[in-house]
Amino acid sequence: MELPAALKSAVERLLEHQPLDPLMKAAERLSNRYRREVRDGQLHLSDELAAKAYLAARLPATFAAARAALEAVAEVHDTFAPKRQIDVGAGPGTALWAAVDCWPGLQSATMLEASPAIRKVGETLSAALTIACDWRAGDVLGDLPQMDKADLVTLAYVLDELAENRIADVTRKLFELTTDTIVIIEPGTPAGWKRILTARQTLLEAGASLIAPCPHQDACPIVSPDWCHFSRRVARSRIHRQVKQADVPWEDEKYIFVAATRLPITRSGARVLSPPRMSGGVGRLKLCLGDGTAQETVISRRDGEAFRQARRADWGDLLQLSQD
Repeated sequence: MELPAALKSAVERLLEHQPLDPLMKAAERLSNRYRREVRDGQLHLSDELAAKAYLAARLPATFAAARAALEAVAEVHDTFAPKRQIDVGAGPGTALWAAVDCWPGLQSATMLEASPAIRKVGETLSAALTIACDWRAGDVLGDLPQMDKADLVTLAYVLDELAENRIADVTRKLFELTTDTIVIIEPGTPAGWKRILTARQTLLEAGASLIAPCPHQDACPIVSPDWCHFSRRVARSRIHRQVKQADVPWEDEKYIFVAATRLPITRSGARVLSPPRMSGGVGRLKLCLGDGTAQETVISRRDGEAFRQARRADWGDLLQLSQD
């Protein structure tokens, strides 16, 4: 997956005259803070250099995760066509660009971000879009500014910066802002999955209907030390490779998310929980099923169309397995 052309061009313009050495050092510091999940009261994206390092090192991957999560929503909630978005902890507008790419009919967005540096970058990037974007200072842990509710509310890569005991309150607060659908995305780590489980349970208790990735409303059937997560392959640009001192032209971003709606919704099918393993005439897929269970399913070539679907399956796909 690559960034949309307009976003890629806007990012390249912002990084055009930035010296590489300080950018590499800032990217390393930023990566270390994210990896260690540092919560020291300081903003990860505290200045202009950190904001540019995020664009070079992290934006392609977080966009890919956000875009994949929204596509999973569109696949199940196929009548959903949001007109207005609220994105909290917006960063440079990653979830905004993903939403516009998924739903071109989006008309307006309110973008809340605590860091002045990355908020300024986000405003600059979103000028390339044709929708009305209102960027505001806002901290999800504080009192949010007054604003109209939205049919789409997003929170991407933010819960990992919060104390565990604040996740439920934040989830409830954001669900109150949506008239339809909320999407929360986290890194695809065991800790990220546990945070999503807390948000998931909070949404169910609030009366929401799960859209994705779960094909059911039951308790998550995954048991630690296993964890639910997905992956998207991301194309690295030249500056991306330079900043990360990497030769490989791609990387894999692991992520986990939960999406829920206020509306009744019918889900069907099974979610692919890990990359399919095909050997000879047999395919093995780990699936989360509509009955609330997770299991490895073995599909033989003799199963016809089901086997052909399994061969084409990707991590995170929703399958309608059938037999000839």
